[in-house]
This record gives sequence, C-alpha cells and structure tokens, in this order.
Amino acid sequence: MKNDIHPEYATATVKCACGNTFQTRSTQAEIHTDVCAQCHPFFTGKQRLMDTAGRIERFRQKFAKPTAATAPAATAGAATPAATAASES
Repeated sequence: MKNDIHPEYATATVKCACGNTFQTRSTQAEIHTDVCAQCHPFFTGKQRLMDTAGRIERFRQKFAKPTAATAPAATAGAATPAATAASES
C-alpha cells in the first residue's frame, strides 16, 4: 500500500435529531443523523404519525372506475331507446 494516501480514521461523535449522542469511528469528526436506534420505529416498536390516508384517498379518487350512480347523471340529457318507445305510444 502507498503511504500517506488514506484519511485519518479517528473517534467520531454521532448526534441524532432526537438528542441521542454516541461515539463511533469514522473519517469525519462529527456526524448528524435524523434517526438512530433510540428513536427509529423499527427498534422502538412505536410508529410515527404519517399522513398516508390522504395519499391513498387521492390515489383512489384519481384511478377510481365510474360507478353506476354517476353513469345515469352523465347521460340524463340523452334519450334512451326504451324511453323514446314509451313516449311514442
């Protein structure tokens, strides 16, 4: 291996957004993270509140098939053959 090409591998402090800090080794002196083992839902068993219901409803409305209730309203102005035959007699 070549000399003096590798970065210094020293003790680093990891700081989480929840306030947890711990020591590890890295080439960076300080590391900032959003989640850690103390606050991650997988490790804690708690789930964070997420607004997935709104996204699912928007998806369902966007890709919903037309229902029977909306179909007659769309064709209310057009005369059907059965209605035309009943009005002629």
